[in-house]
Amino acid sequence: QVQLVESGGGLVQPGGSLRLSCAASGIIFSIYDMGWYRQAPGKQRELVAHISRGGGTTYVDSVKGRFTISRDNAKNTVYLQMNSLKPEDTAVYYCNAERIAFMTLSYWGQGTQVTVSS
Repeated sequence: QVQLVESGGGLVQPGGSLRLSCAASGIIFSIYDMGWYRQAPGKQRELVAHISRGGGTTYVDSVKGRFTISRDNAKNTVYLQMNSLKPEDTAVYYCNAERIAFMTLSYWGQGTQVTVSS
């Protein structure tokens, strides 16, 4: 059974920092590409940051220079370090694991709420 469990969300003031973690089980973590998505109320889910199985990273423009995605294959965990948080970063953040072979395998966590407010 595949499980992705996010943690680290919460309430933070503008300019503050949070680190999200996503612990995976039931998959061979090292061969999966990992992503952090977010969904704000009334908006579509968007890809925030992505890290390939090889370690290459990409970010949505709005978080470049503020967020850093990383992975620890020994711990089956992907992280999202979020600095200089803004109110517009408020959303539910979801972890995704994806592997494209002869078919696409995609798994989601349950989400963790991040609220940026004074």
